[in-house]
Amino acid sequence: MTNTIHYYNACDSASSLRFGQAFFTLLRDRVSPNQTLIFLCIGSDRATGDSLGPLIGYKLEQLPNQNYLVYGTLEAPVHAKNLATVVEQIHSRHKNPYIIAIDASLGKQAHVGYYTLGVGSLKPGAGVGKDLISVGDVFITGIVNLSGLLDRMLLQTTRLHTVMSLADRIYLGIRYGLRLLAEQSSSANRRKASLSTLQTSRSYV
Repeated sequence: MTNTIHYYNACDSASSLRFGQAFFTLLRDRVSPNQTLIFLCIGSDRATGDSLGPLIGYKLEQLPNQNYLVYGTLEAPVHAKNLATVVEQIHSRHKNPYIIAIDASLGKQAHVGYYTLGVGSLKPGAGVGKDLISVGDVFITGIVNLSGLLDRMLLQTTRLHTVMSLADRIYLGIRYGLRLLAEQSSSANRRKASLSTLQTSRSYV
């Protein structure tokens, strides 16, 4: 996957599969076995339009057999006031984290209701004039409303349906991508075990 930003329409029920495949390919090609996979879900549940990250974090925390960590949920959100502290904690607790940053964004009318996947860092708060640190090795955004005048008010008046549709699609796509990654890892382990057994058998011949 190149540094191109990929757009997916939340109104398209098949978009989660395409997103998940792209997400899997990205993780397969870029994350090494010794890295800790971390979802940094940014936002606040105090504003509808800003609640996308915590909603996705909440959903990811419910998955069984997790091989990742989640920072930013409905219970413990990561927002403008604590973002720098949380990022510092991540790097102090984990030697080599691979951070997937998730946040709501504002955009053009034609892109409202779309979600994106790209390589590189995310600049939270840029859409509403906040100067926060850039975070993430990979970013996922959900475009919840228009960008323009009174951006902070737009976040307050964003439709919950739009946010929930984006959260559902992104969560399903992430879950699918992680399943593909787990299946690939399991298959690779089986091949290694078979090869080891074969080599051991030959040593007795």
